[in-house]
Amino acid sequence: MKIKEYSILSIPVIVAALGYFVDIYDLLLFSITRIPSLKSLGLQDEQLTIQGESVIMWQMAGLLIGGIIWGVMGDKKGRLSVLFGSIILYSLANIANGFVQTADQFKWIRFIAGLGLAGELGAGITLVAELIKKEKRGIATSFVAGVGLTGAVVAYFMKENFDWRTCYFIGGGLGLLLLFLRISVFESGMFKEVKQLNVQRGNFFMLINNPQRLKRYLLSIFIGLPTWFVIGVLVTFSSEFGKHMGIKEKIDPGKAIMYAYAAISIGDILIGFVSQWLKSRKKALYIFYTITIVFIILFFTAQWNGTASRMYWICAGLGFGTGFWAIFVTMGAEQFGTNLRATAATTIPNMVRGMLTVLILPLFKGFRSITDYVTGGWITAIILMTITIVAALMVKETFHKDLNYVEN
Repeated sequence: MKIKEYSILSIPVIVAALGYFVDIYDLLLFSITRIPSLKSLGLQDEQLTIQGESVIMWQMAGLLIGGIIWGVMGDKKGRLSVLFGSIILYSLANIANGFVQTADQFKWIRFIAGLGLAGELGAGITLVAELIKKEKRGIATSFVAGVGLTGAVVAYFMKENFDWRTCYFIGGGLGLLLLFLRISVFESGMFKEVKQLNVQRGNFFMLINNPQRLKRYLLSIFIGLPTWFVIGVLVTFSSEFGKHMGIKEKIDPGKAIMYAYAAISIGDILIGFVSQWLKSRKKALYIFYTITIVFIILFFTAQWNGTASRMYWICAGLGFGTGFWAIFVTMGAEQFGTNLRATAATTIPNMVRGMLTVLILPLFKGFRSITDYVTGGWITAIILMTITIVAALMVKETFHKDLNYVEN
């Protein structure tokens, strides 16, 4: 049976982009409203950092677990079941978030929201990758990510104009509105074909019980590590870095995130065209890794006794450099057969997000405890970028890969 292919601006691509927009709005809302929201709960000074890190770690733990749950469901029940189920869960969680009264309540609600948020990107990218012809896949997924990532910019302006609780209500409402758009989206033809075959679908253990598949899976995760080091550490805690670097002006982490994500959005759209021009996912990655490294160096060298404005622009440069999220997730989807594709594509980005909890923040905390805040940051950066570059050199090129196959 010939599988129908759709254009880059077809309904599934547009709806996936809007879905990711709401996903990013909700995902980054705590980082953007961290200081005013925790202050309103009675926390001050060092507790804003300690409890802020804790809430983020709980949210990322939810993403880690949710990624596995939704990924398995995407291969067993279909891509659309994930898109519907995940958005209901995180929309209701965000509405509930507007009513929290303690830091512990915050952690539990962000954990539940994380469970829901875990399903959106992977299922959307999988669906788009399977509906769009292979020559245009990179551009289509970049469009999804580019539009979606502007959700962080909108979240910042919502924070500037509304109380933080209202911002969560808005996020939940946007999610519920998105449910109506989902009705117009159709299921992947490749998935419908695989449903008729006698093959295992959505078995997470198939990703790790075969050495060759496990290698593909781990490499697909490691190539994305810089994204959440940059956002989860350097940008989210830019105000703390600024204090330790002698910046006298007050730095708004929400504004730093807005600058970073505006630039990420541009980078994510551009990298699709760069990949298309070079006919290579890996070469495009190398270019953006280089930009990321340059701005990490600037972050740790050019800001001593600097200004808040300089911090925001360096965060923008870091954001542009890490604007390879779309290509990274697309490569994850392209590495695996149709019967495991949603499981892989949904768990891989959430494993990277979860790495903030299990690797990146613990590494940063460990080094800063034996050195200092800034030194801990650049040592962590060197370790993570080394892992990432080695993984990128080892991962297979997928630009021309046909996705209509299964894993045995």
